[in-house]
Amino acid sequence: MNFNAEYLNEVRRGLRGYKRMAEGALAQLNREQLFLQIDPEANSVAIIMKHISGSMRSRFTDFLTSDGEKPGRHRDQEFIQDRLTSEELMQTWESEWQRLFAALESLKPEDLERVITIRGEEHTVLQALNRALLHYAQHIGQIIFLAKHIRGAEWKSLSIPRGKSEEFKPQSAKFKQGLPIIGSEK
Repeated sequence: MNFNAEYLNEVRRGLRGYKRMAEGALAQLNREQLFLQIDPEANSVAIIMKHISGSMRSRFTDFLTSDGEKPGRHRDQEFIQDRLTSEELMQTWESEWQRLFAALESLKPEDLERVITIRGEEHTVLQALNRALLHYAQHIGQIIFLAKHIRGAEWKSLSIPRGKSEEFKPQSAKFKQGLPIIGSEK
């Protein structure tokens, strides 16, 4: 087994899963809810999406050959609720995820040991990928939390629904290859 190749596959799989979870939450929100700030200091789902997209654009443009904090990035602007339409927001979101996935697909197992910089600080590619994976997971958790809070009783679970754990045990028909099959009930 080639550890580096397996690691890259796992990062790709994990990030695709996080994107799918975020989009499952986003699909439950209308435009107003997407931009809702639950208090004056809180980030809306839209702001979190802008920040994730800005981070991806900066980190994964010329990933192996330029600093991960691009001079043209204005991080503080990512946290300002502006007049973006939900269509523009979703277009940018999708575009930056595609940028991330393209960068990941271009990596070879031996690239994990290469050194890149983020804000002038050296990281191996493996460290930079871990940093990104954890950062995006944190913010996607925030998106899911906010969406669940906003939707309340109308929230549709993105994982095993409360009180349904027994239905998702390995011997269940709703379980396949170590993973619960969510959303397949019809």
